[in-house]
Amino acid sequence: MRALADGDLAGGSAEAGVALDEYFVCDRARWIFGHRADQLAEDRSAAPWITRAAVSEPDGAVVGDAGFHGPPDEAGMVEVGYTVVPGYRRQGYARAMLTALLVRAAAEPRVRTVRATIRSDNNASLATIAGFGFTRVGEQGNERDGLEIVFEVPAEAIQAE
Repeated sequence: MRALADGDLAGGSAEAGVALDEYFVCDRARWIFGHRADQLAEDRSAAPWITRAAVSEPDGAVVGDAGFHGPPDEAGMVEVGYTVVPGYRRQGYARAMLTALLVRAAAEPRVRTVRATIRSDNNASLATIAGFGFTRVGEQGNERDGLEIVFEVPAEAIQAE
């Protein structure tokens, strides 16, 4: 992650063990990977929860990344995050990533709630979470992403799907 944060695509690919797309060193990705590298340096126990390369089977193409923003918090909440490389968008990969994340979260006894925050103008992501049982619970704003809509789904609702 540190290599990607530093813009070193070859180093990041070598560390990941797969060929990563240029998208993994765009400004937004570099910020995310830098943030996650700092998170790991501070708390190694977060490693199983944070972002990983999403690889298409059987061809092995890296189609994006997916993970959680960290381990479950004291209330049992985890937040999902996923990105599809532009050349692979609108092919079902985001839904597949989200499905895998929800299955992982539901299998963890400590998880009670899964959250997704989506920019209000990100129609593709808003469409992606439809049908997964998420309920809009509020809005939040930040300097980097602007207005985001906050959605949550109880873990027991995921297990029932």
